[in-house]
Amino acid sequence: MSEQNVTALPESQATSSMVMIRALGLAATICGLIIVSTYEGTLKPVAANKQIALERAVFKVVPGATSMREFVATTAGIQPAGETTPENALKFYAAYDRAGALKGVAAEGAANGYAGEVRVLYAYDPAKQAITGIGVVSMHETPGIGDKILTDPDFLRNFNALDVRLNADMKAVANAVKVVKHGTKQNPWEIDAISGATITSKAVGKGIRESTEKLLPLLLPNADKLKKGDAK
Repeated sequence: MSEQNVTALPESQATSSMVMIRALGLAATICGLIIVSTYEGTLKPVAANKQIALERAVFKVVPGATSMREFVATTAGIQPAGETTPENALKFYAAYDRAGALKGVAAEGAANGYAGEVRVLYAYDPAKQAITGIGVVSMHETPGIGDKILTDPDFLRNFNALDVRLNADMKAVANAVKVVKHGTKQNPWEIDAISGATITSKAVGKGIRESTEKLLPLLLPNADKLKKGDAK
């Protein structure tokens, strides 16, 4: 059996390798610190930009509003949103005018459309118990067809006063929001679909229906707290 000879690296070559390893380690550490500091440095600006975008969306669906507060609704009532959100809490936004009077409430609804999820932000008037406007948060529907939910005047009129009032015991929506064939709307809780974009229309209706059925029985009995902006 032959012996294998292990040849040691010359001292100068070993020293050079150690220097290179240390240099690479230092470079990796510096790069890591730069990445972390850059990420942390952009957190506040990104959060601020998201807040601005959210406020603009709320003010668009609730005309006359100049400020807003984020709330959550639970079976225990409603309260201002904080760092910790109670389990199963439903988020919504109370919008106020310059005098501090409540102008309306905004909340999100979502459902799958033709090409993916359609997320909408709808305005709710507690006094009228009605949806009074909508805006689109995100969608991937076919341009020129599905995106008509943003531009079709007949479709948008559905949300001037869409009835979502609660029943007598205030535990459920009296009449579920329903999307009907274009031109057949007969009741104030129905949504007249867009001809040629029925799937997207139904996604909007389903998102609003599911959201209002969960949120409104928790929100409306406590809506008087929102007028002061100090729900506990």
